[in-house]
Amino acid sequence: MKQDATRNAAYTVDCEDYVHVVEFNPFDSGDSGNLLAYGGNNYVVIGTCTFQEDEADIGGLQYKTLQTIHHGVRVGGIAWSPETRLDSLPAVIKFCTSGADMKIRLFTSDLQDKNEYKVLEGHSDFINDLVFDPKEGQGIASVSDDHTCRIWNLEGMQTSHFALNSPGMSVCWHPEETFKAILSLESEQMPLMSAHWCFKNTFKVGAVAGNDWLIWDITRSSYPQVKRPVHMDRACIFRWSTINENLFATTGYPGKMASQFQIHHLGHPQPILIGSVAVGSGLSWHRTLPLCAVGGDHKLLFWVTEM
Repeated sequence: MKQDATRNAAYTVDCEDYVHVVEFNPFDSGDSGNLLAYGGNNYVVIGTCTFQEDEADIGGLQYKTLQTIHHGVRVGGIAWSPETRLDSLPAVIKFCTSGADMKIRLFTSDLQDKNEYKVLEGHSDFINDLVFDPKEGQGIASVSDDHTCRIWNLEGMQTSHFALNSPGMSVCWHPEETFKAILSLESEQMPLMSAHWCFKNTFKVGAVAGNDWLIWDITRSSYPQVKRPVHMDRACIFRWSTINENLFATTGYPGKMASQFQIHHLGHPQPILIGSVAVGSGLSWHRTLPLCAVGGDHKLLFWVTEM
């Protein structure tokens, strides 16, 4: 008998604002993997989540807001810096955002008196994705509808500029080699919306294009090794789990139905978990648990799966 994979969120947190983007800190910052940022129409909120999967003496989820930062415009994306530390004195919170005004803001805070931000200007259209270099945290890459990928230093200067043949939708830094030899992969499908390096096996790249998810093994071919149709209303985001090279999640566009969220395992022909969110945005895996966060209407939603 086929088990129904549809699940309600295991945990939810109420938010003051609509949540457009949510990101767990992917780096070890002395926070046991629980630092989270989410962005809405006006604010960025930094908080910590402790789950019972992490610490057995907690019932469910303990959420605490550390800081709310006025952003002024809608938050499009959030990227954590590996320089973030919660176990230093004072603490260091460092991340950047993309805004609806086509600007990047680089925030630094000690969760007390020091709250600084720098504006990085140069894109002439909507910024679709941004990321810190994961090794040193000294560079930020961003892609935009203006058909460019740009690299910035922490002073806010542009250090590189790549022209693209179409709008840049997704950008990732190689998890280990900051300067990787150039290669290109073919998706054979349009539009390619989101791509992601696998942390646990950097020969794997995953993406969503059209209604499908696709996975490449870059040592074998520039064409996908596996692909499957997944979201009726077009797929939106692809994210590898940070702890298992066969586990990944995808979201669909908010369509006629609620937007769908799915967790997949390469050993299973069907999704192992299906969730739905009234208006879902963003997707992020916890650094040390098989747990995903998705943003919703004045809510954060968390789903847990087995390994």
